[in-house]
Amino acid sequence: MAQENRSFDTYFGHLNDYRATLGLGADVDGMPADAANPADDGSMIQAFHLNSVCIENTSAAWATSHINFNRFNQSSDVPTMDGFVVEAAAAAKFTGGKDTIGKRAMGFYTADDLISHYFLATQFATSDRWFAPAPVETEPNRMYLVAATSVGHAHKPAGQVRATTIFDLLDQKGISWKIYIVDPTLDTELNFFAGFVSRHPNSFPPVSQFFTDAQNGTLPQVAYIDPGFQTGEDEHPGGANIQKGAAMVARLMTALMQGPNWKDSAFILVFDEHGGLYDHVPSPTNVVSPDGIPPQDLFTSDPPDPAGDFTRYGFRIPNMIVSPFTKPHYVSHTITDSTAILKMIETRFGLPNLTKRDAAAMDMSEFFDFVNVPWKTPPTVPTQPVDSSRCTDNLP
Repeated sequence: MAQENRSFDTYFGHLNDYRATLGLGADVDGMPADAANPADDGSMIQAFHLNSVCIENTSAAWATSHINFNRFNQSSDVPTMDGFVVEAAAAAKFTGGKDTIGKRAMGFYTADDLISHYFLATQFATSDRWFAPAPVETEPNRMYLVAATSVGHAHKPAGQVRATTIFDLLDQKGISWKIYIVDPTLDTELNFFAGFVSRHPNSFPPVSQFFTDAQNGTLPQVAYIDPGFQTGEDEHPGGANIQKGAAMVARLMTALMQGPNWKDSAFILVFDEHGGLYDHVPSPTNVVSPDGIPPQDLFTSDPPDPAGDFTRYGFRIPNMIVSPFTKPHYVSHTITDSTAILKMIETRFGLPNLTKRDAAAMDMSEFFDFVNVPWKTPPTVPTQPVDSSRCTDNLP
């Protein structure tokens, strides 16, 4: 499952504080105490705790992400990481928002706000070097999640593309799969792949079926959950209450843990991209291009990719790996992106790689202990409060 538009520092930059309350080490490369970013007027905006759980929207588009990386030289592969606040300000001015300084880009949350996320990422495993596949917005990154490429798209495709998805590979091996849909209508990145939805009309059950399948022990061998874009449960900036989305994730995790399929399952939660929100770790450059296809849809104002075409990751994103086999309290520092999920599926079921990108990804085996099965008996996930009174666009 991939939620929407949050950076690692925004959500998990204070994981070490929570870990300390449990007697665990400061193993996470979290938000520095002096984290700051310049505003348009030259003042420095310091990182701060967000009271609002419904901040105004921001952008993770190609140009924005390159400005985040290096404000004054977007075609450079040298990170200055100084363009988060100014781009958040630009987004507010463009949309008529209130935060025309852009300070929301420097806001962060803690365990007091997202207790279920913090609990799961700490009891089980997370990575502080997990990056979005590309420095682009939602749709291309979600295409990477299912096909290990955006087929040359830096922006939302205007039409459909032809590419093999992980589900096509699963079909070839007779491996069962479903794509559970939270929204009342079919809003999925699979719509971008020519003929895919029409070929699989019965493969998109509502998320209510996930709960039924989990209870009955009839989950498919591979399940993908598309989040609640329309229901406000995707944790996206721009009105969605992040606590509502986190509560949905907690319910999904709990349903899996309480069902017969828990004994041989793994639930991996990531976010599609950073949403234009601050993170202090530079995106790796010179990573493997998936297929050598250059960007097909750059605007005239878009900077070129510095080290080549689609050879830079996006920014760090929150993630958690939840399984009876997960090493307790584990923190990975291995550089990877979300195509590692595809690599894990390919390794597990003996499938070929989709592109050079997932071929080069980690297979995620370092997260698991298949001998001792640490979580044969799962823990109880704390209830995630949803405080609607904090759903405001006012910032402290």
